Amino acid sequence: MENGTDYCAILRAETPIIDVRAPVEFAHGAVPAAMNLPLMTDDERAAVGTCYKRQGAEAALALGHKLVAGETRQRRIDAWLAACRQAPQGYLCCARGGQRSHIVQSWLKDQGIDYPLIVGGYKALRQAAMQATEALVRHPIVLIGGCTGNGKTPLVRQQPQGIDLEGLAHHRGSSFGRTLSAQFSQATFENHLATALLKGAHQRDRVRWVLEDEGRMIGANHLPECLRERMAQSPIAVVEDPFEIRLTRLREEYFTRMHRDFIATYGEEKGWQEYSEYLHHGLYAIRRRLGLQRFAELTATLDGALAAQQQSGSTEAHFAWLIPLLEEYYDPMYRYQLERKTDKIVFRGTSQEVTEWLGEN
Repeated sequence: MENGTDYCAILRAETPIIDVRAPVEFAHGAVPAAMNLPLMTDDERAAVGTCYKRQGAEAALALGHKLVAGETRQRRIDAWLAACRQAPQGYLCCARGGQRSHIVQSWLKDQGIDYPLIVGGYKALRQAAMQATEALVRHPIVLIGGCTGNGKTPLVRQQPQGIDLEGLAHHRGSSFGRTLSAQFSQATFENHLATALLKGAHQRDRVRWVLEDEGRMIGANHLPECLRERMAQSPIAVVEDPFEIRLTRLREEYFTRMHRDFIATYGEEKGWQEYSEYLHHGLYAIRRRLGLQRFAELTATLDGALAAQQQSGSTEAHFAWLIPLLEEYYDPMYRYQLERKTDKIVFRGTSQEVTEWLGEN
């Protein structure tokens, strides 16, 4: 297998990558299907970097070999060997395809494993991801709009070329939007977006993206400027489901499912505490927009609903604060935002009608 240079194909296939950069580099930016098995820890890398600045490349390389020697070196080789067996079609990757990936490649060869590397390293993959995004967002885009609870995200996911931006960002976009998966760094989010676009464009001859009508930020991640500009020019199909259906969706997503996920992750006692804090934090984040008096009233109602849920297991009591929050805050806010885009609205209907309209257009 040759060293990798077809970066878009590697990204599109979510080819396994053994990323040998230090953990701090990996956390700053990584590609899908990458596993971090570093040649050096953060501290070791910092020491080698300091040595390089003070004494030059030869001394730094010698220090690196001294730090990663003996049992330490063998443990890391064993981890790379296991990863190679797990992903025989993968690649090694360091920052720029330089010494680190070549050293690991050489050590693996000594163990009888001929494993390819990414030419140009992570930097080359990152550059390809940004260029792919820039090119692919030029295709037509249809935005799916509507007040919260209208099922926009599942509708987008059902489309052949639907790109679930909130799923990629691990955030549902509102003050209650956090999920149990931590958000990626900005660069990693953009790499995942590029991969989703490459996969979507590869599926069909005609490309038309279907995206949710998002703001500039999704939690801590922001949309790439090239995508944001294209979305600002794109037509919008607005979903308008009955209020009762919206409440049923929101109840399932924010109460039933989040409670279940917190319990599954943290256990009964801590899970309940985390779930309660999640709901309180969502309300607290918009306290100034609600007004402090109204915030205090809704917080008291939330406390009562949590007590009722803990006692009976029912989430019914949450409607006592959710309905006012929708009617007084979320719905007016989104309708105001939509009024500024009326010239771009091309269709309105229920989620089923919007789905049918997308299939016909």
